[in-house]
Amino acid sequence: MRKYIIHLATAAIALVGFVACDVETNEKPGGTAVEQMAGFWDVRVHEVNADGTLTPNVFGSRTYSLQTYNTVENVDDKMWVNVSVPKKWSIQLVTPINYGARTFSCQNVKAMYNDPNKDSPTLATITEGKVLEGQGRNLHGLPVDSIVFNVQFSTDSPAKTYRVTGTRHTGFTE
Repeated sequence: MRKYIIHLATAAIALVGFVACDVETNEKPGGTAVEQMAGFWDVRVHEVNADGTLTPNVFGSRTYSLQTYNTVENVDDKMWVNVSVPKKWSIQLVTPINYGARTFSCQNVKAMYNDPNKDSPTLATITEGKVLEGQGRNLHGLPVDSIVFNVQFSTDSPAKTYRVTGTRHTGFTE
């Protein structure tokens, strides 16, 4: 008799296990609307000279962290750009994008979303923004996505253009 109770209990537990694993929805997990442009980037900042040449690493040889990510609406025509160069400048803004072409730009947008200086906020203009899939190289020479854009600030006198360039952070120790 004990043998039958053990078999019955095992069958009941197995049945509960199968029922508990039942799929409740047919939704498939997925990314965001700007998935191919979003990510963490390791970038350097260069100054663009009047003759078009670059002054490399204008704020030193340091690499800065840049984040690009979807807006709360999760649409494919705008994204957040967020980078800070300590004691120099910061960008935290939403910029229009062309997701198909992987490009982005904006004209005279508040550089900081929550700028405490509401009377005369710093305005940023981003031009020639691109995410180039597989065109960068990590420290080991493997292909990764790269990002590049020019940025100008309304508070710079004389006006300066900075070029931000970098590669997607892979998540591995490099």
